Amino acid sequence: MINTETNDVIVGVVGLGLMGCSITACLLMAGHRVIAVAPIPDDLLHASKRIAAHLHRSFEEGITRKDPVELLQALVITEDYTLLQPCGLVIESTIENLEIKKAVYNKIETVIDPGCLLVSNTSAIPISMLQKLTKHPSRFLGLHWAEPSHTTRFLEVICGDDSDVQLGEYLYQLSHRWGKEPILVRKDIRGFVTNRLMYAMYREAFYLVENGYATVEDVDRSCRNNAGYFMTFVGIFRWMDLTGVPAYHNVMKDLFPDLNNSTAVPRLITDIVNAGGRGVANAKGFYEYTEEEAKLWEETFADFSYKIRELALQYPADVIARKLAARKTAG
Repeated sequence: MINTETNDVIVGVVGLGLMGCSITACLLMAGHRVIAVAPIPDDLLHASKRIAAHLHRSFEEGITRKDPVELLQALVITEDYTLLQPCGLVIESTIENLEIKKAVYNKIETVIDPGCLLVSNTSAIPISMLQKLTKHPSRFLGLHWAEPSHTTRFLEVICGDDSDVQLGEYLYQLSHRWGKEPILVRKDIRGFVTNRLMYAMYREAFYLVENGYATVEDVDRSCRNNAGYFMTFVGIFRWMDLTGVPAYHNVMKDLFPDLNNSTAVPRLITDIVNAGGRGVANAKGFYEYTEEEAKLWEETFADFSYKIRELALQYPADVIARKLAARKTAG
């Protein structure tokens, strides 16, 4: 088993797009030395600037007390896979393409030691499928991050069919040091836990819009003012406990048979993608944007991610246990 002290574990990150950069920032703030490999040369043009920006903003917001310049001294950005050799953990964060991932795993496994853990930041491909592309499936697991990775508490640790579950438990413990409240998925399933929940909601949202029951704006407003109101504090099961379990049971009996269960990709999103839309990245999505509006949405989302983190940390998963302990101490 590799060391659990972050300053003793060198981590490799392969793939330096938006998420790879925020993962790298998170690991640096946690105390790791990081070897960041750019499989795409263009990523070298942007990675250093993005990572530095994340660290400077995190310092300003109080997420880290370490000077960003000092943190960046623990980072190496390179195209050279051989520099991954001393790593105890390597995180692949490339696009969701099996052939590309297979080629990347081959390059990684050519240089890392047998005891090094290899994980994928996939959000769509089953870990059990990706394991078959590697030389040592037992050391291969999934780490599903959410963007922006350096501010959110979210992380899923996923064991594939051939994974050593003890390694999953190790990553579960280690990720607490990254500021996460992780989920350990002990049995692999497509979409893992969070995406299965979220995409069921996305599917119903498309159904409501495409069939004229509501507009895109209406659906978003519903999410912001209902689920968005409580989900930072509790999840769905605790929410039902707080608001009355029998009421949900009664609604489920009538509503579940009527929910959309189509397996087709919705026409609305297909039309946008076929027209080249990528959302605020190119000002073409479900909403209409000017370039200035799209940029402001990106900037405001970054502001929000820091502010919501600040609020959420006041209500951690063990908030009630802490309050009970404080009462016992006071009594």
